[in-house]
Amino acid sequence: RMFNFSKIQLGLLIFLLFPAIISCLWWAAGSHFLMDPNSICRKTKRLSGKQAELCQTEPEIVNEMVKGMKQGMRECQYQFRNRRWNCTNHSKLFGKILQQDIREKAFLYAITAASVVYAVTHSCSMGELLQCGCANMLAPAPALLSMKPGSEGAAWEWGGCGDDVDFGYEKSKQFMDAKQKEGKSDIGSLIDLHNFEAGRLMIKDFLRTECKCHGLSGSCAIQTCWRKMPHLREVGSRLLERFDGAFKVTGGNDGKTLLPVGWNIKPPGTHDLLYSAKSPDFCSLNRRTGSAGTRGRWCSGHSQDTGSCDLLCCGRGHMEGRVRAEENCQCRFRWCCMVQCKKCIIEKEINICL
Repeated sequence: RMFNFSKIQLGLLIFLLFPAIISCLWWAAGSHFLMDPNSICRKTKRLSGKQAELCQTEPEIVNEMVKGMKQGMRECQYQFRNRRWNCTNHSKLFGKILQQDIREKAFLYAITAASVVYAVTHSCSMGELLQCGCANMLAPAPALLSMKPGSEGAAWEWGGCGDDVDFGYEKSKQFMDAKQKEGKSDIGSLIDLHNFEAGRLMIKDFLRTECKCHGLSGSCAIQTCWRKMPHLREVGSRLLERFDGAFKVTGGNDGKTLLPVGWNIKPPGTHDLLYSAKSPDFCSLNRRTGSAGTRGRWCSGHSQDTGSCDLLCCGRGHMEGRVRAEENCQCRFRWCCMVQCKKCIIEKEINICL
């Protein structure tokens, strides 16, 4: 039930950057975007100073950002696969979502910012970008020292190829925050900036330490350790938790602060997601709000989670049926080194929302 990207839908990956440059990028987008990052810069006339500078001087980094946005879209679709809003990439509906300061937009902006950090940093570690490489770990941080695996008392040192997450973080911040910082102080821009940062911090603040042992007979007398980013799936899951507990906010009188709505509510933290408008219920097709509805969606007739037929079908009921599908079966390992499988036709029970 994952989504396939058509040429027009690939433009939506760029569409996540900023509503201000959507119209320029949308119709110009095609599959060539991922191959030619310069087309983003050529066909977009309203890039801000920092964005234009990055396009002119480091187009290969823009290419990695586009890859990151594609990863972010897929992660969004995975995390919301069993929910009424399933991060559909239908062009007109998707655009309406980004015009509202709702929870769904908050998640989209956060996972996009996180995915851009992830993609750029990963390319640095793989040696695919000339501007960066492995992290320079001259002095271990106390927090990381307490996280190191291995036996107590073993000598260890920083080494290997740690992820230079600071480089990816700065590039994401430089490009994605630029439009919102251009003299704007409205509540929408403040919320966008916060959610961008929340996504980036889900990478930067959750680095893990990996170590490799060295010594005779596997004694692990010495360990070499380095910092690695969390997996993007882990980041998506953390952001989904923040989505469920997102803070509704309003603007302060000074025009520069955001205040939580309600009495005795603690201020939101840096990892929290923010929104200011109520989301639609996403039960029925509504082009004005960006809701695709849930009619025709597969649901679970037995579970009680968000993918259950009761919740996903919004009380309309569901239709039961069976489908035939081809799957690998009777798989055997053949020396050396392959797995051979037969194709079997199986029947599956399905439930479809009415």
